[in-house]
Amino acid sequence: MGVSTSSPEKGISLVAVDVPPVNALPVSGWFALADAVRAAGRDPGTRCVVLAAEGRGFNAGVDIKELQTQGPGALVGVNRGCFEAFAAVYECEVPVVAAVHGFCLGGGVGLAGNADLIVASEDAVFGLPELDRGALGAATHLARLVPQHLMRALYFTSRTVTAAELHTHGSVWRVVRREELRAAALEVAREIAAKDGELLRLAKAALNGIDPVDVRRSYRFEQGFTFEASVSGVADRVRETFGKERG
Repeated sequence: MGVSTSSPEKGISLVAVDVPPVNALPVSGWFALADAVRAAGRDPGTRCVVLAAEGRGFNAGVDIKELQTQGPGALVGVNRGCFEAFAAVYECEVPVVAAVHGFCLGGGVGLAGNADLIVASEDAVFGLPELDRGALGAATHLARLVPQHLMRALYFTSRTVTAAELHTHGSVWRVVRREELRAAALEVAREIAAKDGELLRLAKAALNGIDPVDVRRSYRFEQGFTFEASVSGVADRVRETFGKERG
């Protein structure tokens, strides 16, 4: 369990997350994921990274219980950990394919939104329930998946969007049955890994360089408001209702 790296095929590194019960990562988990993705991208034998997960869903965001019990230090840690993990995916020296199944929420959107390509299973749903959890953030990454007004609607309502809907927007490359997900992700990774490795790295750097939005700066700006919500007490007030029926 935790974060593991394997090489299922030549030129492909598979970084898998397995943190039961729902892949909601603690501070240490975000940093471990960042380290694994960066290490995979630095490996000269790697031409494509597949980011996947085991269990019920791709990623359920941060470990809310850790925030509730560890205090302000945990918030600083998770802010830094998420920042590093999202940046590691975006800055990975080679293309990253996200293989998404089940729920992709909060931090999961940060990871998938910064990937170069997404393959998803039919049961995959994407969303930012941050306002229901006393948090903010990852609108930067949701905006890479859907048009601006849809991003705002999803953010303010905390609703989710399906993989099929994202496919219509062009942000999900392919939607497959759950049992076919890993094979489908490896299939497109194999196609990418067949390219010249040095040229792939140049291409990744070039595409990042022409992005209209600096995702690191944009997300860091969002995190400032997450911290403000925490120190003002509003985050704790909302978090206390998490998982409870609203009156």
